[in-house]
Amino acid sequence: MRKNVSSPTLADKVMEMIRQDILTGELSPGQKLVVADLKLRYNVGASPIREALVQLAWRKYVHFAPQKGCWVANVSAAELEDLFDTNQELSKILLQRAIEQGDEAWEINILTSYHKLSRLNPAEANTDFAEWEQRHSDFHHALLAGSQSPTMLALYRQVYEQIERYRHIWVSRHRRYEERYHDNGEHEAMMKAVLDRNTEQALAIMATHSERALEMIKGDLVQD
Repeated sequence: MRKNVSSPTLADKVMEMIRQDILTGELSPGQKLVVADLKLRYNVGASPIREALVQLAWRKYVHFAPQKGCWVANVSAAELEDLFDTNQELSKILLQRAIEQGDEAWEINILTSYHKLSRLNPAEANTDFAEWEQRHSDFHHALLAGSQSPTMLALYRQVYEQIERYRHIWVSRHRRYEERYHDNGEHEAMMKAVLDRNTEQALAIMATHSERALEMIKGDLVQD
């Protein structure tokens, strides 16, 4: 049982706890979410649970069926491909704009985020993958931040978050066999191409990086 949570933003805290349990697989795709069970699990009342589930439905982590209940959203190879296609199209536009418009502060942020990412090797058994995932997210967002396109960046973040769920599923499965993700030097190559303002090369590396991640994750879904 979780410790009691008390805060003006109680529903937000409960939402984040449920989201993390979905990401880590403690709440699995397709699992029914019963308010009474969640009250015991998180030691909170029904109202913040219901509000948290509504927020999660907006973010597509859970699915409501009228008069039937609520479930953890299912996963599928078709949805994964659609998410990666959308991510790639948004990334192309944002990266082109960032390379054209990015300033010195943008460049420094890329260097800083890459340095933090490179300090963790996800191929090593003792690496905290959750920390690597956060640094990985920060790096990819840093590349695109110079685009000066807040609306499109917000859409990109929503899609990226959905892909993150699939990546967590892949990690949780492969850790059982001590198989670890490795970037094959793609992040460093991407950083250098972007800072060199080489749009064609940066886009090509990003496409390869995305395609490899898609095939890696999709392979598990197809086997299920």
